[in-house]
Amino acid sequence: MADVVIIGAGISGSSSAYELAREGLDVVLVDRFGPAAMASGWTLAGVRQSGRHPAELPLAKAAVDIWATLADELDSPTHYRRGGNLRLARTPEEAAVIEDIVRDQTAAGLELKLLKTNKDIREIAPAIAEHVLTASLCPTDGSADPSSTVLGFVRAAERLGVKTRFGERVLSIEVEDGRVTGVVTDQGRIPTRKVVVAAGIFGNEILRPLGIDVPLQIPMVTVLRSAPVDAVLTQVIGVANADCAGRQEYNGRFRVTSGLQDWHGGLSETRTEVGTRPRVLPTGQSMAEVVDLFGDIVPAFAAAQIEDYWAGLIDLTPDAIPVIDADVGIEGLVVTMGFSGHGFCLGPITGKLVSDLVRERPARLAIEPFKYSRFHNSREFTEGATLHG
Repeated sequence: MADVVIIGAGISGSSSAYELAREGLDVVLVDRFGPAAMASGWTLAGVRQSGRHPAELPLAKAAVDIWATLADELDSPTHYRRGGNLRLARTPEEAAVIEDIVRDQTAAGLELKLLKTNKDIREIAPAIAEHVLTASLCPTDGSADPSSTVLGFVRAAERLGVKTRFGERVLSIEVEDGRVTGVVTDQGRIPTRKVVVAAGIFGNEILRPLGIDVPLQIPMVTVLRSAPVDAVLTQVIGVANADCAGRQEYNGRFRVTSGLQDWHGGLSETRTEVGTRPRVLPTGQSMAEVVDLFGDIVPAFAAAQIEDYWAGLIDLTPDAIPVIDADVGIEGLVVTMGFSGHGFCLGPITGKLVSDLVRERPARLAIEPFKYSRFHNSREFTEGATLHG
C-alpha cells in the first residue's frame, strides 16, 4: 500500500512528491501524460511576487527564497535567474494602474520601485520601446525553465524512492465510509489512504464523482517561442492590463504569451520522444496579436524568427487564486488546483504546504484564503488571471 498517491506531475504534484518522500513516505506519482506535460510546461515560467493577490504574496515570497538554492537542492538545473520583473504602462490609464500596484505592494512589504519615465526604464532595460511611459520594477522577481525544473523535482523524488507511473490515466478515487481507500487507473488499482489531486484542468473529472467540484473556467493563452537571438533582456516583462507578457530564456529564445483568450475547445494528443503529450493549437489571429502586442514594447522580438508555438490552458477559479485544502469532505483527500496561470512560482512552497496537509499538521503559512469552502456561497467569476508565473 502506498502512503500517498499524487495525481498530476506538474510542478505542484512533483514538488509535493519530493517533499513527502523527504519525510520518508512511500509515494506514487501518477500522470496521464508525463512531467510538465500541460500547464507547468506551457507556462511563461515567471518567478514573481509582484502583482500578486494579497493572499498569495506570502507564499510567493517564501517560494522565491527557495528558488535561490533550488537547483543545488535538487542537484539538477532549473535555469533560475533573478533578473527582475518589469510591469509596463503604455497609456496614462495604465500608468495609474502601475502606480496603484507600487503603492499597495510596497505597503505590503514587497520591494517595488516606480520607474517614472521611459529613460528610467531604458537605463535598466534598453530593449524596451521608447513609447512606454512608466513601469514597476521588482528586482527580486525572476524566471526559470519550466520543464527542467519539473524534471529536477521528479528525478530528485525518484532518488528518494518515489514510484512514477506516467502515461497512466486515473479513472477514480475509491472512498469507503468517508475516507480514501485507493486510486483506480487504466492500468490497475493502487491501495492508499491519502490522495493529492494536483491535476489542473482535469482535476474535476476525478473529483466530481465524489461530490467535489472546484469552479473553473478554462481560457487559453497563446505562447510563441523564437529562435535564439542575442541576449537583450534580463527581466520578465508584463503589462498593466495583462494582455501580453514575455522574457528571454537562458538560451536566447524569446518566450512570449498573450493574455486570456477564449479556448476553442481543441486538444489533441501527439507522440513524442518522451511519450504522448497534449497539444493545443493557437489561431493565426491570436499569434499575430501576440507578435503585435509584445513586439510593440520589445522591438527585438518582432524581428526574431518564430521557432515554436502552442496554446496553454488555464485552470481559472472565480477569484483567480488556487484551492490548497484537505478539508473537502473526504478524509485523506488533499486538493491543490486552480492556480489560475500563476502557480509555477509557487511550486516549491506548494509542495511543502501539501506535505503539511498530508501529514495532518498545521500549515507553515496561512492557507485559509485557499479553502475549497469559499465557493459554497458564491461561484461568480470576479477576477482574471494575471499570468506569467
